[in-house]
Amino acid sequence: MKGDDLSEEDLELKARLEDCVQLAQSGDPRLRVEAIDTLRKEIRAATSSMTSVPKPLKFLRAHYGTLKACFQRMRDPAQKKHMADILSVLALTASAEGERESLKYCMMGSLVDICSWGHVYVRNLAFEIGKEWKDNGSSTPIESKIELVLEIVKFHMKHNAETEALDLLMEVGYLEMLLDEKYEEYLARLFCLVDSTNYKRACLYLTTSSKYLLTPDREAYEATLYIAFGMYGKFRDLASALRIVLLVNDDKCCDQSVKIVFAETEDFSLKQQLAFMIARYEVVNNTKLSEGYHMLARDIGVMEPKSPEDIYKVHLIGGQGAKSSSLDSARQNLAATFVNAFVNAGYCQDKLMTAISDSSENLLFEKNELGKASAVASLGMIHLWDHDSGFAILDKYLQSDDTHVVAGALLGIGMVSCGVKNDYDPALALISGYSTSAASITRIGAILGLGIAYAGSRKDKLKSLFLITLSDSQAPLVDLVFSAISLGLVFVGSCNEEIAQSIISVLKNLIKAELAEPIIRLLPVSIGLLYLGKQEGPKANVVKVSETFDEIMKEVSKFFDKIMKDYWDVTLMSLAYAGTGNVLKVQELLSICSKKEGGSHQGPAVLGIALIAMAEELGVEMAVRSLEQLFKYGDYNIRRAVPLALGMLYISNPKVDVVDTLSRLSNDADGQVMMAATISLGLIGAGTNNARIAELLRNLSSQEHGVYLFCVRIAQGLVHLGKGLLTLAPYHSDRLLLSPVALAGLVTVLHACLNMQPTILGEYPYMLYILALAMQPRMLLTLDEDLKPLPVPVHVGQAVDVVGQAGSPRTITGFQTHNTPVLLAAGERAELATEKYIPLTPVLEGFVILRKNPEHHED
Repeated sequence: MKGDDLSEEDLELKARLEDCVQLAQSGDPRLRVEAIDTLRKEIRAATSSMTSVPKPLKFLRAHYGTLKACFQRMRDPAQKKHMADILSVLALTASAEGERESLKYCMMGSLVDICSWGHVYVRNLAFEIGKEWKDNGSSTPIESKIELVLEIVKFHMKHNAETEALDLLMEVGYLEMLLDEKYEEYLARLFCLVDSTNYKRACLYLTTSSKYLLTPDREAYEATLYIAFGMYGKFRDLASALRIVLLVNDDKCCDQSVKIVFAETEDFSLKQQLAFMIARYEVVNNTKLSEGYHMLARDIGVMEPKSPEDIYKVHLIGGQGAKSSSLDSARQNLAATFVNAFVNAGYCQDKLMTAISDSSENLLFEKNELGKASAVASLGMIHLWDHDSGFAILDKYLQSDDTHVVAGALLGIGMVSCGVKNDYDPALALISGYSTSAASITRIGAILGLGIAYAGSRKDKLKSLFLITLSDSQAPLVDLVFSAISLGLVFVGSCNEEIAQSIISVLKNLIKAELAEPIIRLLPVSIGLLYLGKQEGPKANVVKVSETFDEIMKEVSKFFDKIMKDYWDVTLMSLAYAGTGNVLKVQELLSICSKKEGGSHQGPAVLGIALIAMAEELGVEMAVRSLEQLFKYGDYNIRRAVPLALGMLYISNPKVDVVDTLSRLSNDADGQVMMAATISLGLIGAGTNNARIAELLRNLSSQEHGVYLFCVRIAQGLVHLGKGLLTLAPYHSDRLLLSPVALAGLVTVLHACLNMQPTILGEYPYMLYILALAMQPRMLLTLDEDLKPLPVPVHVGQAVDVVGQAGSPRTITGFQTHNTPVLLAAGERAELATEKYIPLTPVLEGFVILRKNPEHHED
């Protein structure tokens, strides 16, 4: 700054500072102390609230080298520390880039009240600490700067900069230090830095950031989440703490952590709320689900049953459509059975099955054998989650002499029991005896019924039962495959090595013709379900299973070509990384899809891209772009899988651009692409009653092709799933938690749809009933502490991402006010519109218990 530009006040300050610089080099200790104290006071006063470069820093910049030389000559430790404080602040503007002199002199200084030098100085220190850690390859022990780091973090936490504080801790490896023997000490020091005003923002940022740690470092991911768990526990936010436990989903610690959460409170109402949250994630009693669902349906006024004709709305289509839909064919009746089951799912009444007379019942069962099994099984979906009425109505069909009717009843019992646990295990008692029946279709009904009924339960009795079938060298292929699928559903995500090796060993006893059967491709799916979302761990199991697989593959290599081995490898890998957002694995799958030689394994690779990328919204958008390119340039295996991948990415979430894409693909020249796109239209519109998709499907129903029309009907049933009250989306709790059981059901059906002709459209249409595992009411139902309905006003609007925002920003936008119970669409969030009650959970989804606010007073 030129002297002519300075005011008298500035000139006086400059002269005073220059005098201090001279006196700081004096041989008189008293003058040195006074000069250094003056410099400290002037700089501290100027930097405490910095909006531009402070004048003392401008004036002293020319003397930075002089002061450094003076510092080197000093012998008095106290004076040297004070001079180091001055140099550390001056280094903000005077040091060379990359030298990190601000940090260097700070560590030599007094380290007392460093935050009084201003937020710019503190942020610069944080930057230099992170830079040093990075440049040294994380080799510098952070313990040497632990006090400084925690002081900076404390400053940030007090000034609504939780994101910067936590970024610093993650950058310098503090969170990883929580894994060593000093765990308790480091955790306690960290918890002291948060208070009741900022812990929620800190935990939200930790939870969101953890997604980006999952891929490179599972331990850092878990450490980050357990810090959030500890913070929630410290401030008695037990519902949020439970969400973190379910998110980690660590088999070793999950049960123990859940017990810790429950043990932290004697509040019975809060324990009930926690139980509702666990029941949504996994099968734990859940006996209130059917009652709450019916309550929602009565409030909205949709209890009246609907027939397939009410969904088809043939009168809206002229000429050819009306004619084709009235054809009395077995396939049309089969489609009507599924549509009826999907639309009336969980209502315990319909116009086709529960209301039929004896004469019409006989007429219905004159249809083909698959029609009989599917029709009786549909009763299970109609009575979804209702043990009492479901078992009563299905029991009479178990007495039938027709094996297909019995098979349908067994499958129906499985659906009635799915998602609901009973201590007496009536489903196991009723079904298990039929798993060794002489009739093949009865065995399949029993096996699949048990798999659906006990999905996610990891019941040892079922493991013993199904392993007997897998070890039987004389067992038919279809029994082996469905036993494997049921084991995968029951032990989903368990990493059970014994089951995995047993399924792989099935290959030993298969003949060449059986290895060529299309249904054999469901075997790798069953193993993939065991490792669903578990990535590489536990590594010991993966290695052993891989070795077993390689050994058996050598034996059957003369029958199993490289393409089929690749099919297994890709399927297993895509399921192991499902829901992780692992970008490296997505790139690996894209590389597989880009190979010109093609192969059937490219279909699972495309599905795998969707399964991995669905973890977060940005990943979904990038995956859609990649899928568009794959469809444009890929071969037929890729093109046929792309619509299914889109359906998985946007399940029960009908985005306009995705609907347009699938609408275009539903008129593709390739019939397989057409059918896959049609089914996917049903998946993305599942349970939404989306008018646009419904109109598209009505127009598509004018097609006369029987198989194609069957797909259209299935899609129509899915769009009107539960008359618009159900969802198939596996994510819940503000899209934080992923239900492994729901994802397992979707994955199994989607892999069956990769080769629809011999499975869904062939001998195994009843596999569509596995979708029951993913069905959940998309509702918000508020209850009082006696679990009785309590209507209250709520705001329902589009969810807003508030991660990293200071204060208490609105979490929804464009909201409307309704009285509960209400429906929640994809991407929507609810907030209480009254202060009269306090919710016992931070996320208003499903069953929410409300408590009267003791601080609220009526006007």
